[in-house]
Amino acid sequence: MLTYDVTLDRIDANGSTVRCKTACIAVDSALAGRADAFNPAELLLAAVGACMLKNIERVAPMLHFRFRGVHISVHGERQDAPPRMQRISYRIVVDSDEADHRLALLHRNVQQFGTVFNTVAGGTPLDGSIERGSLSVPPVSGASS
Repeated sequence: MLTYDVTLDRIDANGSTVRCKTACIAVDSALAGRADAFNPAELLLAAVGACMLKNIERVAPMLHFRFRGVHISVHGERQDAPPRMQRISYRIVVDSDEADHRLALLHRNVQQFGTVFNTVAGGTPLDGSIERGSLSVPPVSGASS
């Protein structure tokens, strides 16, 4: 069985940090919000997207699926009472020359074998699409740890 551990520390009323291995991420735990850090709902959506990316990296070699890049957008809708994600949707764009049925096969694998994807899908409607497209990935600016 795999296990995972993270630690979180409150820095001050404006934010916190989460650490895992040697990585550190600023967390928006401020009541007023912060533009320079992920809030908890955004971290959840990022985890769903990261799970899909990890799955693509894992299954592509097994499927002999060739691609040049992937872009994933994840959207969550929150209800107020009780506070929870009401639904999550996503769009995966893959820069690839693979046939449509191979793209659909990749999508089925992403949906079937993702730990975070399956955990979230067990309690929240989670749906999306995969499509072929050309990508121009913007550079990450202002990234620091």
